[in-house]
Amino acid sequence: MMSFLYKIWVLLVFTVFMLLFLPGILIPAFFGPRAVAVTYFFMKAWSWVFSKLTFIHYEIVGRERIPKGSAFIYVANHTSFLDLPGIALTIRGQFRPLAKKELLKIPVFGWVTKATCVVVDRNDSESRKKSIGFLKKILGFGISILIFPEGTQNRTNNLLQPFKDGAFRIAVDTQQSIMPLAVLGAKRLMPPGKLDFKPGKIKIVVGEPIRVQPGSDIQILKEEARAQIERILLQGAANS
Repeated sequence: MMSFLYKIWVLLVFTVFMLLFLPGILIPAFFGPRAVAVTYFFMKAWSWVFSKLTFIHYEIVGRERIPKGSAFIYVANHTSFLDLPGIALTIRGQFRPLAKKELLKIPVFGWVTKATCVVVDRNDSESRKKSIGFLKKILGFGISILIFPEGTQNRTNNLLQPFKDGAFRIAVDTQQSIMPLAVLGAKRLMPPGKLDFKPGKIKIVVGEPIRVQPGSDIQILKEEARAQIERILLQGAANS
């Protein structure tokens, strides 16, 4: 019974406060990429309120490694819808996540996805090409981007799924530094593919920035980012 009531409470908090913050999230998107900084103020505010009222606490470790005013290509593991509020609280300033078009179908959240994310149809090569081009344009404005290199939520028992090349190819093309993020504990509180929640703690650990030089090897960058995230996840598992 308590579990059911808690689930209803989480959904209520999600919906009510998303609707309250919705004008501040959506309206700035009509005024160009730089105006969306206002959107991200409201998104971070919503993430903070959601965390406090649902008793899902986000512990952020290593945020001092993110210099103010610097744009990065953030890459993170992905196990749950609860990843994103914590990542939003971690990243300094605004950023643009790469999101799959299926998220547009979620009531209310679909509107937010359209306003704040670069949406891609993974089954359409032309859509992927346009999305990559837009991400490069965003980086040119000095705005960070967020890509889950596994491509989707990890529904396996492995720590990580294979990483795709996209984020690292963009890094080489733009010579933009990569910042790995490791998310620990989200899968336990909200398993992928299930509308189920538990209160508890999710830890977001900021890795070491990976500098990208002209001619950097995509595979080496991918392996370095994966190794950092995997190491943090293994340390977290050992300490839990």
